[in-house]
Amino acid sequence: MNEKVSRIEAIVGRKVKRDITRMTQLTKGNLQKAAESILNTPDAHVGIVTGFFIQHATPPSPETDGLIGMGHLAAGLASAGVPVTVITDAPCAKAVWAVVDAVPEQIDLEVAATNERSVYRLRKSLENADRPITHLIAIERVSPAADGKPHREHGWDMSRETAPLHLLFEDPTWQRRWTTIGIGDGGNEIGMGSLPPDVVDTEIPNGRVIAAKTPADFLIVAGVSNWGGYGLLAAMACLQPKRAAELLRHFNRDMDHRLLSAAVEIGQAVDDSRVDSPGRPQMSVDRIPWEQHAILLEEIAAVVA
Repeated sequence: MNEKVSRIEAIVGRKVKRDITRMTQLTKGNLQKAAESILNTPDAHVGIVTGFFIQHATPPSPETDGLIGMGHLAAGLASAGVPVTVITDAPCAKAVWAVVDAVPEQIDLEVAATNERSVYRLRKSLENADRPITHLIAIERVSPAADGKPHREHGWDMSRETAPLHLLFEDPTWQRRWTTIGIGDGGNEIGMGSLPPDVVDTEIPNGRVIAAKTPADFLIVAGVSNWGGYGLLAAMACLQPKRAAELLRHFNRDMDHRLLSAAVEIGQAVDDSRVDSPGRPQMSVDRIPWEQHAILLEEIAAVVA
């Protein structure tokens, strides 16, 4: 295990709102495995699935978490010559596009409607591309639970406003062609289905209702999902120092602010949406002000250096 990657894994796995201690213990080492999988694949092409729509917000919009981690991953990989395709659904499209547009590299964007037919069509297109996807990363993207429906942390059903993009990760009627990576922080995201069944049920509030059933080849658990994106990019830089400058070309607080500003000001991404208080566009993620996320990003960058 690379010592620097271990330190980064500990940083991104810090407890924030929920006690994720057991989840991070069970997935220890996956950050390095996921990074190695991408780095060791010739002609890698990375897809990134994100967008967590909050219907009960002002206005109804996706949350800020996931979007910024996606932006950093996309910027770093593309800078290092790895093609990136970002994938989302129609309700999240404006905010996801705003972040993709803020990335100073060429990034492709695919948007699915909120129905299975649209996702199947997208899946076929990805498989038949001239340079097919080799890795698919989900960052803060909700998964169906045991009842077949995706749920917010409070237990609310999100199926009406959420495309079944989990079908790009697992489908019993289809043979998957790419390696999958899940990044999450709350137990209801794609990838969390890799955990033992009782973990989310017993460790996370409303776990029995919201626990994700979609697994991933590598699951990265973070205190905030964006941090998992930071950590994966930094882990790749640690493992291939010769490519570190390219991978981390845009990995700084100015870019972090640019990405979040685009999500909030253009995409109207929201934060702090609770049952008794609808979320609104603001420069924070998971109720943590932007400045604190920037400090953590710089802490990760210092470990790489």
